[in-house]
Formats: sequence, structure tokens, C-alpha cells
Amino acid sequence: MGAFRLTAENNGVRVGLFTGVAMMAYFLIANLLGFVRIEYSFLNAGILAVGACVAIARLKREKGDKLPYLQGFGTGIVTSLVASVAFGLFFIIYSSINRDFMEQTQAQDLFGFDLSVTIAFLAIVLQGAMGGMIVSLIAMQYFKSPDHKPMKGIE
Repeated sequence: MGAFRLTAENNGVRVGLFTGVAMMAYFLIANLLGFVRIEYSFLNAGILAVGACVAIARLKREKGDKLPYLQGFGTGIVTSLVASVAFGLFFIIYSSINRDFMEQTQAQDLFGFDLSVTIAFLAIVLQGAMGGMIVSLIAMQYFKSPDHKPMKGIE
């Protein structure tokens, strides 16, 4: 067996799963305290942003501070996508176990009765993927290699 080699993809999947678990834990705690509303989902976006930055920093540390821009950007996107899909699947399972949850959410939410579990899942994944892409783009301005010269060779 060869040594484990950290790539942008397997790093993103691993950190994404941990980030998804953190989002699930936040959701369960907020639900127990009665704070589950769509307006509070910005905290999940914060957890997602921290997860993407941790994944990029981990990959940069593994590469000896020589992180190619697109690898860092890619690992942040994969992290966000994996975490969002994991949290979305958790949301589906939770909604099927606690049937009153969707009814309460429909009554409180501005979407009303148009909100279904499927629409909620798609919204979670879309919000997480797009938010993660933006966070990764911004984070890579900080984490890019000091010798990164994107305009070199263009004359």
C-alpha cells in the first residue's frame, strides 16, 4: 500500500463531511432551543465558510505553502458541495421523522405551502454551493501562493 496522498478532491470530501456534521449539530441544537427559522440559516453559511477555509488551509499546509490557485479554489467548492448535500440529506431524513417540522416551517416561512422537502433540499444545496464558491474565491486571495503570477507570459 502506498502512502496516502492528499488531493484537492479527497481533502474537500473529508472536510466537507465534517462541516456537514457541524451544520447538522447546529440544526439539532437550534431545533431543541426553538430557533429553527429560515432567517437563522446564515449561521450555517458561516459554518460552511469556516469549513471551506479550513480545507484550503489544510491543503496549503500539506503542499508546503505552494498551493496552486485552482486546487485551492476547487477544494473549497468540493467542501461546500459535500457539506451542503450531506446537510440536505439530513434535512430530508429529519423532516420525514418529525412530520410536524415541515408544517411549522410552512406556517412560519414566507414560501408558505409552496415549500416542500424537495424544494428545501434543492435550496440548501444551491445556497451552499454558490455561497461556498464565493467564499472559496475570496479565501484564495488570502491563501494563494506568494509566487502566484497569473499575468506572467501575457505580453
